[in-house]
Amino acid sequence: MPKLPVLADHEIDRRLAALSEWMRQGDAITRTFRFAGFPEATAFVQRLVAPAEGMNHHPDVDVRYNRLIITLSTHDSGGLTENDFALAEQIDRLVG
Repeated sequence: MPKLPVLADHEIDRRLAALSEWMRQGDAITRTFRFAGFPEATAFVQRLVAPAEGMNHHPDVDVRYNRLIITLSTHDSGGLTENDFALAEQIDRLVG
């Protein structure tokens, strides 16, 4: 499968403006979620599996009791691609 093109900075800024609570950190975007406790945080991680598998694009996930940090970057391409923003949009829909 060919590598996806990395988005230009102006396109990344435009796409970030359309997302809720995502921030750029270098060649990645991140969002922090807070839940009532560990069971709720890990249940949300389980809900991420289907969209991530469906896209064959997997986030970095950091669970710390009731806090979940999701980081998206297309490692094979060396930066942010369309896939990162598409998955971020799907994750935002899971939050409702």
